[in-house]
Amino acid sequence: DTLPRLPPTGFGTYPGRKRGTVHPQSVSFPCPACQRDVDLGERGLGSLFRNLTLERVVERYRQTINISAAIMCQFCKPPQLEATKGCTECKSSFCNECFKLYHPWGTQKAQHEPTPPTLTFRPKGLMCPEHKEEVTHYCKTCQRLVCQLCRVRRTHTSHKITPVLSAYQALREKLTKSLAYILSSQDTVQTQIAELEETVKHTEV
Repeated sequence: DTLPRLPPTGFGTYPGRKRGTVHPQSVSFPCPACQRDVDLGERGLGSLFRNLTLERVVERYRQTINISAAIMCQFCKPPQLEATKGCTECKSSFCNECFKLYHPWGTQKAQHEPTPPTLTFRPKGLMCPEHKEEVTHYCKTCQRLVCQLCRVRRTHTSHKITPVLSAYQALREKLTKSLAYILSSQDTVQTQIAELEETVKHTEV
């Protein structure tokens, strides 16, 4: 008797696996502190959250020491001129002439605020009027939105500060409960109003 031939190791099939498919490989990244490999999963760096604050710092650093390549106007006809302004709403960088051309007076685009030219445009959020930074927290004591620089200033020392998302969720929950209470009391209030109107009619008679 002959034994049945077994498939080579690694080439077998099992439920849920298609023939010929390859398992995605896990991506590892060396930790800069301990030099150990950290498993980032199948998506690698794409699975990590973006650090918008760090991105902003890096962008400013590049603009300060001018280590990045020159950003060219995206609307110039050849030869292209170097971009001098950016537009978050248009998500484009312009030279002076093209910015005026694509943001004519009397139109909605004329209200777009110019920013430094860049290749990475982030969604424009609420800005701190004092530091011109994007607001990230809410000061319960002052009842106002604050940015990262506001948090470290003495003005908000010992104040109760919470992330914007947490403050939004808490306020939304509070308003939802208040609205539910008002709606549940609506019938009672209308009944009381009707009774008062009847009382007034009888009094006038």
